[in-house]
Amino acid sequence: MLPQLLNRTVTYLRPQLRFLSPLPPSTSLSSSSEQPPPAPAPVTPPPPPLKLPLDCSPARLRKLIATQSDPLLAKEIFSLAASLRPDDFSPSSPRSYSSLHVLILKLARARHFSLADSLLRRLPSPSPGLFSALIKVYADAGLPDRAASAFRYMLRHTRCRPSARHLNRLLSALAARPDHLPSALHILRSADAMAVPSDVRSHNVLIGAFCRIGKLSIAYDLFNRMFKRGLTPDVESYRLLMQGLCRKSQVTSAVDLLEDMLNKGYVPDALSYSTLLNSLCRKKRLREAYKLLCRMKVKGCNPDVVHYNTVILGFCREGRPWDACKLLDDMSDNGCFPSLLTYTTLVNGLCSRGLTEEGSHYLQDMISKGLVPHFSVFHALVKGFCAVGKYGEACDVLAEMLNLGVAPHVETWAVLLPGVCDDDGETSMAAAKRLVMEDGWRRATRIVQAGPELEEYMARRSPGRGVLSGTMHLVGNRNSQSVRPPFT
Repeated sequence: MLPQLLNRTVTYLRPQLRFLSPLPPSTSLSSSSEQPPPAPAPVTPPPPPLKLPLDCSPARLRKLIATQSDPLLAKEIFSLAASLRPDDFSPSSPRSYSSLHVLILKLARARHFSLADSLLRRLPSPSPGLFSALIKVYADAGLPDRAASAFRYMLRHTRCRPSARHLNRLLSALAARPDHLPSALHILRSADAMAVPSDVRSHNVLIGAFCRIGKLSIAYDLFNRMFKRGLTPDVESYRLLMQGLCRKSQVTSAVDLLEDMLNKGYVPDALSYSTLLNSLCRKKRLREAYKLLCRMKVKGCNPDVVHYNTVILGFCREGRPWDACKLLDDMSDNGCFPSLLTYTTLVNGLCSRGLTEEGSHYLQDMISKGLVPHFSVFHALVKGFCAVGKYGEACDVLAEMLNLGVAPHVETWAVLLPGVCDDDGETSMAAAKRLVMEDGWRRATRIVQAGPELEEYMARRSPGRGVLSGTMHLVGNRNSQSVRPPFT
């Protein structure tokens, strides 16, 4: 009776216990309190083997590698392709050469040099273009030793022969480091023994490098070596030697080299003339510099603003601004327009000789052409006018300066204020000086903070009264606009 009663109870309670798992048929009531055995874990089928698409051509793989920003990920892609389709993408397969070239350069540019070298040694036939690009990457990274190793590997372990382009890139990499110049010179002299051609560019690289460190004798030997080998030096060869001579203050030899260049039918470039003009002006040989400037157009090189500025600066340094003014007139006749530096140099030169009226004329000419003068131009004019007691003109210059949004230097105020204040205004003068000399003078500072009595006093005492008063009001009104803090 008991088993039948239990079965009827379970049948009655089954709808209410739907959420419970049914007891297995063999389970008795006595074992219902025990935990059922855990269900076996489902068996996950193994993933299908990786396959490359049949249409994955070498060109498609190369494009995929080239578009990867991470070089290590690009290497993993290539390794996966080589493991799945070794006949097409192994390093020994000719079809993978283009992808390997891209990968090697990508690794080298990311400074993974060891990985790049290991892939390079697995490549049976590297192309000359790969070595040329690789040497340039090492040169740009400042690693001349690695560039030399790549060049030697190309000579000894590949069937491609270095060209003059490979040699020139290697020499450029070595010449960038003065301590590697002996190695570079040895490689150039051994180029014939290595069956590597050299050209004018090869010699120019080392001529410029030895001139920069002052070893002119070696530079001249390389220059003469070109003639012995049947090579013709170009304009750059002469210019590099002239620059080396000018660095050593051998200006006369540089001029002789220019004459030899002209006699042989060469047309010097603009940089050659700039080098000579600058050296002649520094040696105070202004007459020769002016003659050379006049000869430039006749010899096929039109002078530009840099050449004129060089000679104008030379005249102004020697206290001859009137000659510099003549050059400014010649510029317009030759179709060359003065620059901001031209006017700045000229006005400063005129003011240094007390020719402030002429300097003021060139200031107005400068402004009429849309050029905003440097604050030093205004300072030179203010200082020059104040030196001869023309404080009204000095205030006009200061007003023009503020109208253009140029902040006066504290020295400009220090030069102008003593001229418009006398002994009766010591208190106002001290307040003004204290204000303009403050380190914290910024856009929000108003000059009229010195006090209304300072403005009235300066307007009353200044020969240019009214002008200075307007200037003071102008400074106060522009405090929240474009007035920049003064240079300290």
